Amino acid sequence: MKKSELVFIPSPGLSHLIPTVETAKLLLLRDSRLAVTVLLLPPIFKDTNAEIYVKTTSSNPTFSSRLKFIHLPHIQHSNTHFLEYFDVHIPNARREISNLLTKEQNPCLAAVVLDIFCTEFISVAAEFDLPAYLFFTGGAICLGLFQHLVSLRFDHNEDVTRYKNAEVDLPVPYFSLPVPAKVLPAVTVDEAFLPEIYLSHFKRFSEMKGVLINTFYDMEPYTVESLWSDDKTPEIYPVGPVLKVESKCFDEDDDVKKWLDDQPENSVVFLCFGTVSILDEKQVREIAKGLENCGSRFLWSLKKRENSELEREESEYFEGFLERTKGSGRVMGWAPQAAVLAHPAVGGFVSHCGWNSILESVWFGVPMATFPMHAEQQLNAFYLVKVLGMAEVITLDYQMDFTGEKPPESVGWEVIAGAIRRLMTSEGGSGMRRKAEEMGKKAREALVEGGTSYNALTLFIEDVMKNRD
Repeated sequence: MKKSELVFIPSPGLSHLIPTVETAKLLLLRDSRLAVTVLLLPPIFKDTNAEIYVKTTSSNPTFSSRLKFIHLPHIQHSNTHFLEYFDVHIPNARREISNLLTKEQNPCLAAVVLDIFCTEFISVAAEFDLPAYLFFTGGAICLGLFQHLVSLRFDHNEDVTRYKNAEVDLPVPYFSLPVPAKVLPAVTVDEAFLPEIYLSHFKRFSEMKGVLINTFYDMEPYTVESLWSDDKTPEIYPVGPVLKVESKCFDEDDDVKKWLDDQPENSVVFLCFGTVSILDEKQVREIAKGLENCGSRFLWSLKKRENSELEREESEYFEGFLERTKGSGRVMGWAPQAAVLAHPAVGGFVSHCGWNSILESVWFGVPMATFPMHAEQQLNAFYLVKVLGMAEVITLDYQMDFTGEKPPESVGWEVIAGAIRRLMTSEGGSGMRRKAEEMGKKAREALVEGGTSYNALTLFIEDVMKNRD
């Protein structure tokens, strides 16, 4: 039997690593002719959760014989730009791919699948005459926007940095509505991030043989159709939602689960802002005051600042908030997000609008309130609110400042309380909840045999196997 091996090169961050590896596992479950080797770049920051995830996956007997992980060694670099961290690992990736090709083995190497930040690795694939595919961990809307900005910059010689904080709406071919310039990812328009480097990086998307996207057709039908009909975009395969939810559960004796079990159905609003964003003191206080005044039960996953303890934060930030809301709310550190969203008591989700969080919220039919902070999150928030109608607005264009050039933005408690109130009451929440539940049903239908994502994965496998002919 002819067998084929794929090499996946993901970004080391959990939000990229998990959907990439889970997609690889889907491929292995779908076709016994496939094997996968994952080249793991050293983490930018030590991440125990990523280490545990890789170790657990490696030892899973279902995949261990056909799924291998190779850790690339750490390399010192000048750190002049974020993308340099990835590019310096190209020689080591070349060596490992060469080793795989020189072994007389079955399966034989058939393709390389690259992360969005690893597009320069396409040169390695070309050296060995291997097709390269992109695994895009965001939504089709983000891919489409990047394609459009690349075209403006390189096909039309337009200075896209003029859109930074501009009060204009852009017609984007992949969107059914004009896109406000204020929701464009900062790395594409803000000179502080050297957008020319990012756009040059994204330009290489067009050299890929195909793009796997962690989305499903009914989530982004207009954009998917537009990408399919665009002759500048490689073949796209919407194969999502790719999630890992079964292991993100509560312990049996978890105190937070016990508290949730005691709350009425759809009565709790859950707040969680991802693994990267850390709120400043003023914003924490505004959120706390908003929660105290919104009238809803709440569960707040608050990432602690370095060397900080919740008891100290109580005196510095909350000024008695925890004591006053003891009966109606809980504040915790890390939370098993999928398990919380799956709980019947949770009826709303205040989110930073990272794509993985959006997919989890959709999967469990929980409507959202938008509090984007960086990357493409503002674009995602715009899409949720203005196109899908599945979210209330707290803010669409809040931007965390990573440069230290300006004081942090702050969203006032009145805005936060009002949005949560609308999200959780029958007047506002019921319509969005219905839409979220319907989208969750479509997400599940997309993955079963005959569904749109199931079929897209089939087409991808067929294309990979043709590479051996």
